[in-house]
Parts: sequence; structure tokens; C-alpha cells
Amino acid sequence: MADIEAGRIHRLSEDGKESVWIRWLPGLRFLLKYERSWLRHDIVAGLVLTAMLVPVGVAYAEASGVPGIYGLYATIFPLLAYALFGPSRILILGPDSSLAAVIFAVVLPLSGGDPNRAVALAGMMALVSGVVCIVAGMARLGFVIELLSKPIRYGYMNGIALTVLLSQLPKLFGFSISAEGPIRRFWAIVQAVFGGKFNGVTLAIGMSTLVLIMFLKRYPRIPGVLVAVVAATIVVAAFDLGARSGVSVLGPLPQGLPKLTIPFIDAASISQVLIGGVAVALISIADTSVLSRTYAARTGVHVNPNQEMVGLGAANLAAGLFQGFPISSSSSRTPVAEAAGARSQLTGVVGAVAIALLLLLAPSLLQYLPNTALAAVVISSAIGLIEVADLQRIYRIQRWEFWLSMVCFAGVSVLGAIPGIAMAIWLSLLGPADRGRLPVAA
Repeated sequence: MADIEAGRIHRLSEDGKESVWIRWLPGLRFLLKYERSWLRHDIVAGLVLTAMLVPVGVAYAEASGVPGIYGLYATIFPLLAYALFGPSRILILGPDSSLAAVIFAVVLPLSGGDPNRAVALAGMMALVSGVVCIVAGMARLGFVIELLSKPIRYGYMNGIALTVLLSQLPKLFGFSISAEGPIRRFWAIVQAVFGGKFNGVTLAIGMSTLVLIMFLKRYPRIPGVLVAVVAATIVVAAFDLGARSGVSVLGPLPQGLPKLTIPFIDAASISQVLIGGVAVALISIADTSVLSRTYAARTGVHVNPNQEMVGLGAANLAAGLFQGFPISSSSSRTPVAEAAGARSQLTGVVGAVAIALLLLLAPSLLQYLPNTALAAVVISSAIGLIEVADLQRIYRIQRWEFWLSMVCFAGVSVLGAIPGIAMAIWLSLLGPADRGRLPVAA
């Protein structure tokens, strides 16, 4: 069987047009080599993955400043696009906590609270990110990411984690604030908490969800996010806490799938959207390249880093054209797919189809999902972004690198995500040539 498939691939490569398709659509190459024994594993893994994709997609959409339904749109179509254009056999793409703060920083001030405008802004950011990724991949610019050394990446990711935490704490406590900027937001949260403005029942559900998620992270084979979110939803529905105690819930989702749409924005917003789109492209390329190399080494399958950027770009274009927002690879959902027995990108396709069927056939299934539980999902992911141990090692080995990381952290935390990342890139260009070449820990 293997010889027959190899022969088919060889014959395809002899035809000029078909060889181009094979080169630019790695998904077709996997399809030609697909083994029947993988099918059962991919279907089961896809269904298991769906149970995590839904709450996470909704949660990251809310954290990005757009309604929750658009997190599902930003999951379905990127998974399908990456299955064709992505070179990794197992990587899972979708909304990500590391991008949420950047998207939110652009969408919130420009949208003025209008959800339709927020969706258009986020969609255009996805298109910009997609174009940047594709151009970088086709131009073989993967080396550009090396400009951002580990300490600098740690600095801005720690800053983004803090920004995400500050954006989700009000939802966890059950109140809302209007303050803008990390420092003002922090002070507003403190005043609201000590002023007794929080909802005790909401806080109890949110904290219980967060504790359960963090506890179950010790057991990788257990879908902790799914278990915690389902438990919170059952409690809210069973005791009617939405009506009795004022616990905010997601409500029924709109039925159906989005149409192909080009997001239009006004001229005054273009510069901020361009900067934000480039920023999320850099973050998603950095995250995806690291995760892709990790799983390529684990599975023994070579992955072309430039094609990886093309696949990531295609996924972002799909998100932007179907009312989604910028996406990246997921370091939490990819292990779930692997643990569930995924063999190929058909796992992601099954997940995408399952979510589409949910929206078509049972959009009310998530109506009792508490928003405080969604906040707990995002907060748990933000905590996972924080790096401390490696920074301690850097402090012992190279003090200059450590303080550079702290400057980047302060930049993102005080100035905001977009200016902070711009500062990180600027410092990278100004730093010494041997920056980031730290001795390997014993």
C-alpha cells in the first residue's frame, strides 16, 4: 500500500501543475498518504477536541472584545484552512489568550462599544495578520522571529498575561468597569472589590471553576476546561442562578453559520488596525514556530517553517473573511488532540464540522454557561503564559538580559499591549549581537 501511494505522489510530482498544488497544499499530500486505520482515531479525537474548542473559543472572543459567537466562527474556518495549507500533521489553531490583549487593545477604543464595529475591526486585523504571515512565509523570513530573544519574549508575554488578567477579573467578580489602561483598570478593580460591588455567587462559581481547571492541569488526559465549564453550567441551570442571584450567562447563540464577508473599517482606524495586525502576526508566528518544531521533533515529521507561516496566514485570512478575528496555534488544545489519539489534520476538520453542526442544530445548548466561568478559562490560560523560573535562571546568568525583560514587561503593563510590543521590537533591534545566546542550563 505504501509503495502504491508513493507511486501516486511521484506521478503527481511529474506533472507541473499538480506538483505546485502538492507543494502549496500539504493537506493534499497527507490525504494521499492517509491510512484507513487513522480514521477512527481522528474522528474520536476530533469529537473530544470539540468539547474544548467551544468554551475556549467563546471565552477568548469575549476577552478579545467581540461577542462570544465569533470565537466559534474564528475556530471553524481556520481549522479547515490550516488542514489544507498547514504542514503540521497535528497542530490545532484557533483563538488564543496570547493574542486577546492585543486584539482588545485595538478593538475596544476604536469600536466605541458597537459590537458590529468591533467584529469588523477584529476581522480586518485577522486579514492583516494573514497577509503578513503569508508574505513572510513566501519570502522565507522565518529568521526574523529570532530578533525577539527569549528574555524579550518573556517580558512582553508576562505583560500580556497581566493585561489579560486585569481585563477578566471584573467578569470573575461579577461587575463591570469603564476605566482604560492597565493602571487605571487595576485601581478601579480594587475600589470595586473593597466597595462591595461584586456578586458573591458569581465570584464563588468563577473561583471554583478556576481552581478546578488549575487542579486538573496535573492530569493532562482529563479535559479540565471542559469538566469545569460543564460543572459550572449545570449548577447555574439547576438552581436558576441567572434569575435568582444575578449570575450573568452567555444566553442562546445565533443559529447558522457566517457568510463570506469583507470587513470594512473607516480610514481613521486603518493605522491602528495595521499596527495591531502586524503585532498579532509576530506573536502568532513566534508561538506557532516553537509549538510546531516541538511536535515535529516528537512525531519525527519534518515541518517546513516557511510553509508553517503560510498555513498560519491562510487560517487568519479564513478567520477574517468569515467574521472571525486573529488566531494562532494552541499550546493547550494541541496536547488534547494528541492525547485523544489524533493522527492527522482530519482531527481539526472533525472539530470544525462538529461546531458547525452545533450552531445549526443546537445553538441554545450553551445558554446557561456563566460568563464568570468563561473568565476563569481565560485567566487560567493567562496564568500559563507567565514565565518565572527561566527568568530566574537568566537573572543568575545574564543580568542585562533580565532587566531588558523587565523593561519589556513594564512597557506592556503600563503603556498597553501595542506600544509595549513595539518597544520590545525596538529594543531587539538595538540590543547587542550576542543577545539571547544564553548558556544551556545544566
